[in-house]
Amino acid sequence: MMISEFLGQLSINIGGQEARFPTVLPATDFDPDRDAARIETAIKTKGVDEQTIIDVLTKRTYSQRREVAFSYERRAKKDMITALKGALSGSLETVALGLMKSATQFDASEIRGSIKGLGTDEETLIEILCSRSNDELVEIKKVYKEMFKKELEKDVAGDTSGNFAKLLLALVQTKRADPSAMVDYEKIDQDARALYDAGVKIKGTDVATWISIMSERSAPHLQKVFQRYKSYSPYDMQESIMKEVKGDLQRSFLVLVQCFENKQLFFAKRLNEAMKSKGAKEKIVTRIIVSRCEVDLKKICSEYKANFGQSLQQTIAEHTKGDYQKVLLGLCGAEE
Repeated sequence: MMISEFLGQLSINIGGQEARFPTVLPATDFDPDRDAARIETAIKTKGVDEQTIIDVLTKRTYSQRREVAFSYERRAKKDMITALKGALSGSLETVALGLMKSATQFDASEIRGSIKGLGTDEETLIEILCSRSNDELVEIKKVYKEMFKKELEKDVAGDTSGNFAKLLLALVQTKRADPSAMVDYEKIDQDARALYDAGVKIKGTDVATWISIMSERSAPHLQKVFQRYKSYSPYDMQESIMKEVKGDLQRSFLVLVQCFENKQLFFAKRLNEAMKSKGAKEKIVTRIIVSRCEVDLKKICSEYKANFGQSLQQTIAEHTKGDYQKVLLGLCGAEE
């Protein structure tokens, strides 16, 4: 193991905080008043100067965008978000408004959108609840309540049922252990054995055992559990999930396991599928890029290239167009 890899792992494991690999970094030489003036001019320009708006929004962090919005309000005597809504439309508007929320507010809004109204958008619900870290989920619950005056747990419980509901609720209860500096081989073996005994070994599946292990153990511990699992089961964890459960429950367990094994690869694959499917699933592309650009999009880009032999930026250039393409490329940053 190279020393840089070792240090990389060290930074991931300290205090349960996940290491960050953002593509959007704080702008140096940042002047919120100058940015606000540029946005005001861009909005007033006949036909709207979208490029300037894209340049400002994609090259500032969320906290810098907030400062720009405050300056804008002082200058223009109106709310910048309302002004952007009025000036922009379509996919660019969606991205711009997404960027005016913090990552946590954005996630909370996406969850609310997936639950509210007729029918549930399970895909979105699964993607967010099963891929976010314990710390992120703690924040999401708090912000969800502030934004919507509702408890996330109650909303999830009211909108899902059966074991699928039980799994999502277990995740929302954020009981996951923090990563420990000590590797507990006995516990790893016990958990691997319990997962096998509760599924592949028996007729039927003891889903409750799967849920408790996958919602309460730390990510580094579970990575080792899934490795150990292979010495008991003829199928790996993902194959076992495919055999044992179906529907939304299967999809949720698969997202969890894929994220424990390599979260950024999971997002890279989601982006690839979304862009290459018929009727490019813009919503998914927007959600991942907007929600992860200050978290781990840089690492998602490198997993993407390693896996698909072409950069995420090239794929975006081929499968999107116009201002939507420009804003996504702005958030992804230059190719490494």
